[in-house]
Amino acid sequence: MDSKQVALVQQTFEKAAGLGEKVADIFYAELFSIEPSLQKMFTSDFSEQKRKLLAALAMVVRSLHMPEAILRPAQTLAVKHVEYGVKPEHYAIVGSALLNTLRKGLGADFTADVEAAWTEAYHTLASIMKDAAYGGQEKTA
Repeated sequence: MDSKQVALVQQTFEKAAGLGEKVADIFYAELFSIEPSLQKMFTSDFSEQKRKLLAALAMVVRSLHMPEAILRPAQTLAVKHVEYGVKPEHYAIVGSALLNTLRKGLGADFTADVEAAWTEAYHTLASIMKDAAYGGQEKTA
């Protein structure tokens, strides 16, 4: 990602984060709309899951300018997600849900440049996570 894309992701995340838990509500509604079978993976306290999602997104987005800070936590999280039943193909579904969430949450601020920046950020993160979780066996996001 170039510095302009990093700035776009960070700026638009701050706007989306201003919506609070509504962002997580939109994300999970999108996720389960795309793939209803994923709902069974979420058996614990869902409000805690929403907080974890927002915290993870904040950590990743706010560290985009220093990717080395994201690497180890993303790898650890990816390996943990395998225990929950996450498969390589789920990353594409999550990516679609994320972009749909941003599209709805940002409205007119979700420009083509913003979409391209978020897509690049997500594909980079997903690639790191899948490599950690599946030993590089799956490359598509």
